[in-house]
Amino acid sequence: MRPAAAPTPAPGLADLAPDQRLRRLELTVTRRLDGLLQGQHRGLLPGPGSEIAGSREYRPGEDEVRRMDWAVTARTTVPHVREVDADRELTTWLLVDASPSMEFGTAELDKRELSVAAVAAVGFLTAGTGNRLGAQLLTVAGLRRFPPRAGRTHLLSLLRTLLAAPRAGGADLPQAAPPDLGAALAAVQRVAVRRGLVVLVSDFLDGLPDRHADPAPWEPALRRLAARHQVLAVEITDPRELELPDVGLITLVDPETGRRREVWTGDAALRRRYASAAAAQREQVRRALRRCGATHLALRTDRDWTADIVRHVHTQRRLAAAPAATRGGLA
Repeated sequence: MRPAAAPTPAPGLADLAPDQRLRRLELTVTRRLDGLLQGQHRGLLPGPGSEIAGSREYRPGEDEVRRMDWAVTARTTVPHVREVDADRELTTWLLVDASPSMEFGTAELDKRELSVAAVAAVGFLTAGTGNRLGAQLLTVAGLRRFPPRAGRTHLLSLLRTLLAAPRAGGADLPQAAPPDLGAALAAVQRVAVRRGLVVLVSDFLDGLPDRHADPAPWEPALRRLAARHQVLAVEITDPRELELPDVGLITLVDPETGRRREVWTGDAALRRRYASAAAAQREQVRRALRRCGATHLALRTDRDWTADIVRHVHTQRRLAAAPAATRGGLA
């Protein structure tokens, strides 16, 4: 649930024509973020590639057991792990949530606009000779697929499609059930045959159970995807989803079902309960992503998303360089 009418966003991307928005996004990424990830094919998630480059002896406390080379271990009777080289060509798959809950914003960007900015950052930063980008867009009209292709023209076309994606309430849209994030993740797994990078952009509000100890319905699909690919989960939130302002009587609307409820925000106890419940919900999402093995990047519509991405990359590089025994404390 969130306020039915959000304040008018400050001047920004929303006030520009689509091509102007894309140009500004490209300049923002190339000027502020480009160069940060050079030399790392899996720049947003530094880590091993998928091409076998030999074996070496296992180092307890440093190496992951899933990288064990059992054939060499059996032959030598000494534990060995596989060594891998980063792929020369990286295939990145995007799953972008454009469901009704993403059509909300009370800051400079709404959540849909911020998701486009996140896709632009991933696309421009992973662009390179031979690197390909594929996408699946989850909208009120269903799942739209874009086969992996290389090049700036393909990326710009994808971004234009994201900006123009149909929104809830359109008269020509089919009256179907809300999009299913779990089914969309399963669809990505079917097409992402070669090991690579999968980036999921969503608010992760789809079907969250009331009991925080229960798994989200999309967890099994995400866990299967993360078992084969490096997965970056970009969580998009707005400040009004985390706390209610003291503005008197407001109408809250569930964007997925259309249910409405009037709430008196002058009640301080109510605002505290709302903030506590919202914090618990975001913690529920964070724990679910961690259980699935996905790397978590949180972006907010009222923050500098480029600075948040920079901090995320620095943190991931520090984690990658740290001994395995200390990574739990840095996560």
